[in-house]
Amino acid sequence: MTAHQHTAHTSASLADAAREFLTSRGEKWTETRAAVFETLAGFDRPASIYDIAGRMTEERRRIPANSVYRILDLLVTHDIVKRVESANAYVPNAHPGCFHDCIFLVCDQCRTIEHIDDDAFARRLRNVASVNGFVPRRPVMEVHGLCGSCAGSGPDQEVSRDRRANRSNR
Repeated sequence: MTAHQHTAHTSASLADAAREFLTSRGEKWTETRAAVFETLAGFDRPASIYDIAGRMTEERRRIPANSVYRILDLLVTHDIVKRVESANAYVPNAHPGCFHDCIFLVCDQCRTIEHIDDDAFARRLRNVASVNGFVPRRPVMEVHGLCGSCAGSGPDQEVSRDRRANRSNR
């Protein structure tokens, strides 16, 4: 969906790319910042500040939640981490240094969150804002609904089938 190619890093290369990008912006990649980033990258889902602080405590690297918040705020500012606003959670940017206005697809049933890039859509959104005299800083695009797995089963699917059946009986 993106208009250009970029590398989606994983594991150690992700931490290296994040460190390299942050230091290129004149910021320090401290041991604590690295620990917060690596802890976040270790989650298989978006993580809250308390998830990160809790896991770090379990790993005997105790850090106050307000310190995690400050570090994440810095990493979000430099687009190394993305914030899922509605979930009050964070995910690492798989391609530090590539600035995108992400779109998050949030499953309301299983709580999974998928991150996609669509530069053309984001450009249109920014243009609409600009035409209306608004200067967007960080558009947040989240679509709530059901992921592919949940859409095929579960209570919402049953409600949808019931509604269609009721309409056809009229």
